[in-house]
Amino acid sequence: MPNDDTRNLQASQDSLSRFLGGSPLAVAFRLILLSTLVGVMLAAIGFDPWNIVQSIRLLIERVWDLGFDAINGLWRYFLLGAVIVIPIWLLSRLFGAPRGR
Repeated sequence: MPNDDTRNLQASQDSLSRFLGGSPLAVAFRLILLSTLVGVMLAAIGFDPWNIVQSIRLLIERVWDLGFDAINGLWRYFLLGAVIVIPIWLLSRLFGAPRGR
């Protein structure tokens, strides 16, 4: 009979390991390490674990504002480049056009 108990214990440990994806200690270590790394990354973008909804709202606001700042910066680059490109293009069209058309 002890042999049956050992098999049942071993089967339950195998099913637990299959469910977890490895030994419980190794899975716990990986989860702790991954949780810490993700926590550092989320803290870097301003998330607060005690007020997650507020943190998400602030993140969306920052991304929204960043998007419009990027458009403003893109517009400035466009104007700066257009000051050079448009006159050169216009001169090339005027002086490069074949006569008599």
